[in-house]
Amino acid sequence: MRLYHGSNIAIDNINLAMCRPYKDFGQGFYLTDIEEQAEKMAIRVAKIYGQSPILNVYEIDDNFKDLNNLRIKNFGIWTTEEWAKFVMNNRSRAFMDVQDVLCNKDNKYDIVIGPVADDNMALLFRQYENEIIDFETLLKGMIYKKTSSQYSFHTEKSVKLLRKVMSRNV
Repeated sequence: MRLYHGSNIAIDNINLAMCRPYKDFGQGFYLTDIEEQAEKMAIRVAKIYGQSPILNVYEIDDNFKDLNNLRIKNFGIWTTEEWAKFVMNNRSRAFMDVQDVLCNKDNKYDIVIGPVADDNMALLFRQYENEIIDFETLLKGMIYKKTSSQYSFHTEKSVKLLRKVMSRNV
C-alpha cells in the first residue's frame, strides 16, 4: 500500500519528536492513501512555511493491520460520534484524561486511521467547545459525512513499517 505525506521538505528519516501535538489523532507522523490530498497539503505547508511543495511517498505492507504487536485504532472512512470525541480530546490542550480510550496523547495507539477533521469540522468543534451548539447539533453536522483519509503513526515501532519510496516536487 502506498501512503503519501505532503510537506515543504523531503523526509527520509521520520522524527516523531518533530511532529506537532494537538493534532486529530495526537502527536504523530500523518499520511494519506490519497495522493491528491497529500499534494494539496504540500502546497499549503509550503505557502505557510516557505520552500517548495514536496510529496513524500512511502510503502507499507498491505497486511499491517493484521500484525499482533501493533495497537491500531481504525475509525474507517466515515465520521462518527466516537471519532468526533477522539479528535476533540486530542486537539484540546485542556483535556488531561490521557488514560481515556478516546485519547491518544499518551500514544496508546501505534497507528490511528480515519477521516480528517477538515475546516468545517474544526468550526463545529469550536462551536461546541464554546457552548454555541450542543453535542447533538455537532453530531447532526458531521455524522455520516465521508471525508478525506489519514493514517497517523505514533511510535517508533509503527514508523519502522514505512519504507521510503521517493520524494518529488508537486
